[in-house]
Amino acid sequence: MSDTPIDWEHVDRASTALEVFLLEKVDFPSAMGLQARLQNQVAQRQDRHGIVLVCEHPPTISIGREGSFADVLVDQEELVARQMEIRWLNRGGGTFCHVPGQVAVYVMVPLDRLKLGLADYRSRLEQTLVATASDLDVDAERAKHAHGATCRCGQFAFIGAGVRDWVTHGGMYVNVSVPQEPLELVRWTNGTLRVTSLAAQRTRPTGMATVRESLIRNLAESLGYDNYHLYTGHPLLHRSTRKVYVYA
Repeated sequence: MSDTPIDWEHVDRASTALEVFLLEKVDFPSAMGLQARLQNQVAQRQDRHGIVLVCEHPPTISIGREGSFADVLVDQEELVARQMEIRWLNRGGGTFCHVPGQVAVYVMVPLDRLKLGLADYRSRLEQTLVATASDLDVDAERAKHAHGATCRCGQFAFIGAGVRDWVTHGGMYVNVSVPQEPLELVRWTNGTLRVTSLAAQRTRPTGMATVRESLIRNLAESLGYDNYHLYTGHPLLHRSTRKVYVYA
């Protein structure tokens, strides 16, 4: 791992490393816009270079290709009162609720150059989630009803990924320290499995920094990257701001 500043004048050099950007809290449109630009950059390269964005989101509901508005379990008036937006995304997975305390990991890697198929890639993401839980002494396994990972208390991590021109987008959402109330605003899966968080499973505070470090390290290993470089922020990120509903 390296935390040295990135040399933006030489980003086109051949690389086999994974670049990871810690963005802290980012609104959904800003994160999606940056992800699209970086996905295009990866697609234009000829090497194994990959990019990962790690962040949290203000309260938002996202609906993927396997979800629908029927998965939203509260009425429009309550969403307005909570100042919670709904975003329709071209990704796999269903309907997810995003709030601070959940870590989002957006992965842009060239599957063809990594010699991975779609099923292989999804399996590597689930492998990452199970290994991260193990680092926290949580016994987890791959989910059956919705792609991700489950523990004794329920499903704590979800995969919402897509591929364009053999470059991935979207990724993983892990509920680290999320109150139960926002988790019940949407129907996350087609099954009856409860949605939970790592902190609820561990019955004690769980640091976001600890989970991020484990996710990044296990993701790099699962995807076959020997080296990853860690940076804070990204010069192409343009944030927007809005008031948000704060969960007690």
